[in-house]
Amino acid sequence: MNKGEIFEVEDGEIKRKRRNCPKCGEGVFLAEHENRVSCGKCGYTEFQE
Repeated sequence: MNKGEIFEVEDGEIKRKRRNCPKCGEGVFLAEHENRVSCGKCGYTEFQE
């Protein structure tokens, strides 16, 4: 995974493409799967409808 998959530059500012884990906090991103998002560090998972 490279930084281009996680961040994008918009109007001269860096924006995150992925959400942060609500348990782990800033800097730990949720992995996007077909039907869920999950944290690889703590195991937090949200299923999508």
